[in-house]
Amino acid sequence: MSTSLSVSMASSTIPCCSPPSSYSSPWFRRTTVKTHCSLLARNSIKAPLPPLNPKDPFLSKLASLAANSPENLLNRPVNSDTPPYLDLFDSPTLMATPATVERSVSYNEHRPRRPPPDLPSLLLHGRIVYLGMPLVPAVTELIIAELMYLQWMDPKEPIYLYINSTGTTRDDGESVGMETEGFAIYDAMMQLKNEIHTVGVGAAIGHACLLLAAGSKGKRFMMPHAKAMIQQPRIPSSGLMTGSDVLIRAKEVIINKDTLVGLLSKHTENSVETVTQVMRRPFYMDSTKAKEFGVIDKILWRGQEKIMADAAPPEAWDKNAGIKSLDAM
Repeated sequence: MSTSLSVSMASSTIPCCSPPSSYSSPWFRRTTVKTHCSLLARNSIKAPLPPLNPKDPFLSKLASLAANSPENLLNRPVNSDTPPYLDLFDSPTLMATPATVERSVSYNEHRPRRPPPDLPSLLLHGRIVYLGMPLVPAVTELIIAELMYLQWMDPKEPIYLYINSTGTTRDDGESVGMETEGFAIYDAMMQLKNEIHTVGVGAAIGHACLLLAAGSKGKRFMMPHAKAMIQQPRIPSSGLMTGSDVLIRAKEVIINKDTLVGLLSKHTENSVETVTQVMRRPFYMDSTKAKEFGVIDKILWRGQEKIMADAAPPEAWDKNAGIKSLDAM
């Protein structure tokens, strides 16, 4: 290689790589000439053409530049502020924006065209709002926002509210949220122009039972094995509060109780005295009792109404079996 380039090993005349006098040994001159020759040979050979995808404009541009002028790729600045090769385009677009991605009917994991949608978004697209947690501020904020959004999308189409919540308490009865969380969702439901179809699945306890009963008349449903329960509001943990503060908190709980009793009486069409009487202790209702009490209008089960209508009441079963109740004895 040194012979073809006419470079002498004894006296190297490379202006940019001339060694200092302290490094004038034959070994250093030989190494410097070999390095310079390899650089010249690299620049004289055209860069190989990478695998080309004709539909990719960036790779096409990069491949044509490598074939025509490889020095632009080999002699690039080291400390450039621009990422490698992105300055080949004035306005590079490597990926399509989410708005321009082609919409597909189904998501294929082998050929993904866009990220898979999350389940709450799919339910919201079907005008379904699912309340599946206790009523804490974050849940209340989300439910109200979804209700307002669905009314903005179409104020005439119904909204389907599925309820499986323990209200402002946990399943063990401990308070986790203020009573105003349930009242906030209730007020939002009353302000909407849409019909709201409520469906009880699992459990509807406390304020969740109020939301179930607050649906549009004739559009309140319940699954056959769901439970509903109404109870008095509970005072949160007093902690280190003074006696005066505890008294103020107790008065507020009594006010919330009276409000809850009035709203339940309105939507179940029972008297205030009746609701107050059953709320002295936790009052559990299965789907049949909830329908009788006025919390719901219909039980959702294929053929359930006909089966329940044909079934004899418990008193008739006892009479046919010859069993006397304790009240009759």
